[in-house]
Amino acid sequence: MLRHRVQHLRRRLARHAWLSDLPAMLAWAAIVGVSAAFTTIGFHRGMHLIQHLATGDSGSIVAVMTALPWYGRLLFPALGGLAAGLLLWLAARLSAGQAADYMEAVAIGDGRLSLGHGLLRSGSSLLTVASGGSIGREGAMVHLGAMAASAIGRFARFSTFRLRLLVACGAAAGVAAAYGAPLAGALFVAEIVLGSMAMQSLGPLLIAAASANLTMRMTGHYQSIYAMPGLVSVEGLALLPFVALGLIAGLAAPAFLKVLALARTVFRRSGLALPWRLGLGGALLGLVLIWHPEVAGNGYSVVSALLHDPWSWQLVVLVLALKVLATALTVGSGAIGGVFTPALFVGAALGTLLGMGMDWLWPELGIPLPMATLVGMGSFLGAATSAPLMALLMIFEMSLSYQIVLPLMMACVVAYFVSRAVAEVAMYDVTRVRAHHERMRQQFSHTTLDALIRPATTVVRPADSVRAVMDMFVENPVRTVYVVDEDNVYQGAIARQDLTRLMLNDSGASDRPATEVLRRDYVRSLHKDMTLVRAQEYFVQHQGERLPVVSREARPRLLGVVYKSAVLEKYSGLKRDPDLGGEAFVPSRRRAGRRKAP
Repeated sequence: MLRHRVQHLRRRLARHAWLSDLPAMLAWAAIVGVSAAFTTIGFHRGMHLIQHLATGDSGSIVAVMTALPWYGRLLFPALGGLAAGLLLWLAARLSAGQAADYMEAVAIGDGRLSLGHGLLRSGSSLLTVASGGSIGREGAMVHLGAMAASAIGRFARFSTFRLRLLVACGAAAGVAAAYGAPLAGALFVAEIVLGSMAMQSLGPLLIAAASANLTMRMTGHYQSIYAMPGLVSVEGLALLPFVALGLIAGLAAPAFLKVLALARTVFRRSGLALPWRLGLGGALLGLVLIWHPEVAGNGYSVVSALLHDPWSWQLVVLVLALKVLATALTVGSGAIGGVFTPALFVGAALGTLLGMGMDWLWPELGIPLPMATLVGMGSFLGAATSAPLMALLMIFEMSLSYQIVLPLMMACVVAYFVSRAVAEVAMYDVTRVRAHHERMRQQFSHTTLDALIRPATTVVRPADSVRAVMDMFVENPVRTVYVVDEDNVYQGAIARQDLTRLMLNDSGASDRPATEVLRRDYVRSLHKDMTLVRAQEYFVQHQGERLPVVSREARPRLLGVVYKSAVLEKYSGLKRDPDLGGEAFVPSRRRAGRRKAP
C-alpha cells in the first residue's frame, strides 16, 4: 500500500512540469541545502562514534591520537585503513551502472548517483578520517549532499538537465555546510564543476548553499573555522611580500600535486589488493604519528595553532614536511576523501614561513603573521584547484576578516597564473577534461591546412578531349578531375557521372572537349590558410574523399588537394598530442591531472 502511494505521488509530481521549472528549482535547492546540512551533521557524529568505540575518546583527531599510546597510534590508522579498503573493495564489486563521483555526474553524466555505491565509499572515507588519515573529511560530506540531491530529483522524476543542476546544488550545499562558507560553496561548484557563472545555475547554487548554512546555524553546528576579525589592514609596500607569497604558492602547488601523483603510482605498482594497500598506507602513517601525532587528520588543529600560537620556523618546516608525507601516504594508498583541506594546511605553513621571514628581514612593514598564514592558504588553494576566485571567497568567509581581501586578491591571482605557466595542474578530473577540450578547440581553431596539401595528379586542360579525361578516370579511382589552364588557373571540376552520362547519350562524344561537362560549382574549393574546423565543415557537405585547394587571387591557382582522411588523421594526432592530455602532473608543457573531489 505504501509503495503504491509513493508511486502515485511520483506520477503526480511528474505531471506538473512547472515543479521543475527554474523558479521552482529555488525551492528544491533550499530542500537540498537542508538535507546536505543534516548529512554533514550525521557524518561528524559518525566520525566521533567510531573514535569513541575504538579509543574511548572523541573530538579533535589530533587530541585523540596524542592521548593514545605509541602502539595505538600505529594500529588505529592501520586497522582503519584496512576496514576502509574492504568497503572500497565491496563498492568496486557493486555494479552500479551510474556515476560514482558527483563531479562526473554533473559535468558529463546524467545526474544519477548510486546510493549503495556512494554509501560504501562514504563509509570508507568515514573510517579513514576517523582513524587519523591525513585527508579531507569534506569530500564525503559533499558527496553525501550531492547523493541526497540526486535521490530527491530522481524521486520527483526530473529531466536530466534539472537533475544535474539539483546534484550541483547538493554539492554546493555540502561545501557550505562543511566549511561554513556559503558563497565559496556555490562558487566552487559553479567555477570548477559547471564551468559557468550564468545566473540560471548560480542562483539555485546560492540558495542551496545559504539554506545549508542557515540549517547549520539553527542546529548549533556552525562555526567560523579560522575567525580572525581583528586583523590590521596592510597597504603600500607591505603588499609586495604577498605577491612573493603568490609566486611561492604557484610554484609549490604543482610540486605538491606531483608528490601525491607519485605516491599513487608507487602504491598501485605494489600489486597489493585494495584493502591491504589502504592498510599498508595506514600503518606507514601510524609510524609517523608515533612521533608526531599532530599531523593526523585534515590539519585543522595545526592551522588553528599557527594562527593563534607562537611557533619556531624549524618546527613549522618539520610539521609541513611530515604533513605532506602523511597526506601522500593516505591519498596514495587509495583512500577516499579530498586533498582540499590538506592543501589549506600546506598553504598555511608556507604563509607562516614567509611571514616569519619578512618579520626578520623587514620588520618595519609590520605584516601580521596570521594574515600571512591566511593568505598562504588562499593562494595555495587557488593554485591547486585552478579556482582563485573561489579560494579568495572561502578564506574571507572562514576568517571573517575583510582586511585580508586585498593581499589575498593579489596572491591568489599571481599563484594561479604562475601554477598554470609551470604545469597547468588540475586537482579535479572535470577541470582537466574541460581544459583539455578548451586546448583542443584552440588548436583546431588555429591549425591551418598548409601541411596537409598534396599535389593534384588528376588535372586536365580545357582543350583535352572527353576520351582523355575518361582514360584518367580509368587509371585513377577518383570521382572528379580538376581543370586548369596553361597558367594553372583553376577552372572547375569534371564529375565522373557527368562524363559517363554524356558518353551514354552521345556515342560520338569521345573527341569533343571535356569542358562541355565542366562544372565550376560542383565542389567547393579550400584555401591553404583555412583552419581544420572550417575545412571539416566543407567535408561534411562533400561526399568525396578530397577537395581542391586554390589561392585567394582574382584568378585562383590550383595549389593541390586535401584529403578527408588527412584532416581526420590531424584531428587524431592533436588528440594524442602530449600537450593536450596525460597524467595527473607532467612538468613544463605536459599538463593535466586526476584528483579526488573535496
